[in-house]
Amino acid sequence: MDGRVPAAPPDAVGSDDFGVYVHVPFCSSRCDYCAFATWTDRDHLMDRYAAACVTEMTRATAEEGLPPATSVFVGGGTPSRLPPDRLAAVLGAIACVEGAEVTAECNPEDATDVLFASWRAAGVNRVSFGVQSMAPHVLEGLGRRHDPEAVGRALSRAGAAGFAAVSVDLIFGGAGETDDDFRHSLEAVLALDPPPGHVSAYALTVEPGTPLAADPARHPDDDVQAERYALADEVLGAAGYRWYEVSNWARPGQRCRHNRLYWAQGDYRGIGAAAHSHRAGRRWWNIRTPERYIAAVEDGRSTTAGEERLSPDERLFEALTLALRTAEGVPAGVVPDDPDLEALVERRHGRAVLTLRGRLLANEVTTRLRPGRFDAPGILRR
Repeated sequence: MDGRVPAAPPDAVGSDDFGVYVHVPFCSSRCDYCAFATWTDRDHLMDRYAAACVTEMTRATAEEGLPPATSVFVGGGTPSRLPPDRLAAVLGAIACVEGAEVTAECNPEDATDVLFASWRAAGVNRVSFGVQSMAPHVLEGLGRRHDPEAVGRALSRAGAAGFAAVSVDLIFGGAGETDDDFRHSLEAVLALDPPPGHVSAYALTVEPGTPLAADPARHPDDDVQAERYALADEVLGAAGYRWYEVSNWARPGQRCRHNRLYWAQGDYRGIGAAAHSHRAGRRWWNIRTPERYIAAVEDGRSTTAGEERLSPDERLFEALTLALRTAEGVPAGVVPDDPDLEALVERRHGRAVLTLRGRLLANEVTTRLRPGRFDAPGILRR
């Protein structure tokens, strides 16, 4: 078994790619399933928080020798709750290559013409909407505040503002959701004008400490979620979307460059409370609460709360695990030629790629991988 990998596809993650993630921890309300570092009672910190992010980014660029970013992702929390001029200030501190992808997450109920005009002026060129469902009772069960009509208005305003790259996130498996409800959500999203170029569909997960975790009657059923996933692949595939990572589908030219950087185990710098960073096998994360993060920055102290360093073997196995979830797959030699895996992977052009059933059982395939002597960068920089 040798370590050769096929030639890279046109939109492969390159060795010079570098990402910046900005975490905005402010929300107007907390969804029942959310375990992220977000707060509903810290809006008074927004100005100081944005200033701290600018300072952290400026210091990191100078002290760590950060390269210009090829992608920036502003997530949360709810970035659309941050005053646009504050977000513009943070983005202004990030050096980017020409044509960099700059994404900001937005709640449908926050979408306004003024917001989008401000974002465009600040350099945002991709918007990701947290839609979750187009069925009112499912949204209510998830603890979401918007109504389905707000989604159509939001995408219309984004299109009018000139955003050619728009993504929609859906969640399946919520309490009270039926197959027909989820099919309706998919079809309603695809019928929007303009339709999104990218759709993410995630199985609802139960995170410890959330209201959802405390209510077993609302916990999702694994078999039901598998059926919903297959339905998503069917409906989105028929509409011209192609899966490129287990939970993500896109039309040609609409893949998310920043997320591909994560799946390729690339380097990125996290800015803000609880943000994670990665450089060459070292992974570290910031102080979790916004007030402590702000205090650390203002006092000139480190914002790092913890770190881990992956050994070469750990990094290689993680690289394979991440790559297996993508449409490019992994070098065929790392997947055993085993009858039990025949329905889970298909082998083509020297790669092993998950089938639809394999995507549902990706963890099972992962446990069977044989890393051998493959070179991690060779696997990642396809």
